[in-house]
Amino acid sequence: MTRRDAVKAAATTALSYSRILGASDRVGLGVIGTGGRGTYVMTQFQKHPDVEVRALCDVYAKRLDDAQAKAPNTRTFSKHEKLLELKEVDAVLIGSPDHWHKQHAVDAMQAGKDVYCEKPLCRVISEGSEMVKTARLTERICQIGLQQRSGEVYLEARQRFVQSGMIGDVVHVKAFWNNGPVGETSRPPGTDKPSNLDWARFLGPVKWHDWNPLMYFNFRAFLEFNGGLMTDFGHHWMDTIQMFLGERAPYGIFATGMWLSKDGRTAPDEVVALFEYDKYRVQFESLRVGNPGEYGIEFYGAKGKLYVNRNRYEYTPAEKGAQKITRSWQGDITFDHTRNFLDCVKSRKLPNADVALAYKSVQAPLLAVQSMLEKRRIHWDPDREELLPL
Repeated sequence: MTRRDAVKAAATTALSYSRILGASDRVGLGVIGTGGRGTYVMTQFQKHPDVEVRALCDVYAKRLDDAQAKAPNTRTFSKHEKLLELKEVDAVLIGSPDHWHKQHAVDAMQAGKDVYCEKPLCRVISEGSEMVKTARLTERICQIGLQQRSGEVYLEARQRFVQSGMIGDVVHVKAFWNNGPVGETSRPPGTDKPSNLDWARFLGPVKWHDWNPLMYFNFRAFLEFNGGLMTDFGHHWMDTIQMFLGERAPYGIFATGMWLSKDGRTAPDEVVALFEYDKYRVQFESLRVGNPGEYGIEFYGAKGKLYVNRNRYEYTPAEKGAQKITRSWQGDITFDHTRNFLDCVKSRKLPNADVALAYKSVQAPLLAVQSMLEKRRIHWDPDREELLPL
């Protein structure tokens, strides 16, 4: 390489870096979907000194106002395409409802933006495949909000007990995330559509419905928009299990649900699912019980049992009378996950919850929803990623 070539290469690298970070060496962040979760994750990003929130987008002007109160001097939009035109936006946080995740992420990556997208990855498996392909073709960073992959509690528990072999061969896993009993309808007060809410834009890719306040304010209660509890809680836990035991989808899936509410929702209030993997089985449940207790995952191995959630782990050796090993953490691991994303925006390395890993782990809960609706056991080829005949 000549000196001229070296100077040219250095200039090109510097230009690419500046395009990623913007003129001030800070990551300019745009937020698409400023509801409760989107705005909260935005505030986690704001704790990092190398981030500046520069634009916000939502179909409901009130939510834009609420988010802008926490991110002053930002530009606001009702259509995400306009936000993506901004050169000062380097990366996008997607906190929109699940049925918009694919389109928002694909549009952002094609516009040259790196993406942090909340879970679940997508609404149907084919959308996930498109998101992975887009990330690779555009060479954009695409982190999914599966924050367990950046939490020290999970990373330490995996290395200390599973990867070391201390727990032995894991043959059974129980994952649970229960809620309190179903009460009366959760329909929000008032029935009139707010004048500053774009209902048609909210519906987006799903079929037309007349205004329904429950459908907007509690979209996870409707299977047209997402997979209910199975993808809300289930994607987190199935992703964690595959992170611990192998990045491969199950080959057998059976799930059942119970509808207890009487408010017109289509997603069940309770779900129970069984997943068959090559070397182990997983039982997932999200029930309505009087005393729901802690959420978490239990790994049962030949030499002991490991319990882990977002703030602690507990390992119980199989030997009678053996001392338990416990450790606790404070704080929200979402902060660590946003830090990992920002580091990867700068280094261009794949993030902890890269879109391809999320695509592998979302297959299990999405197939469980299909099993529940079709009332049958699903046979899945995890290598070819296709359904097998009955």
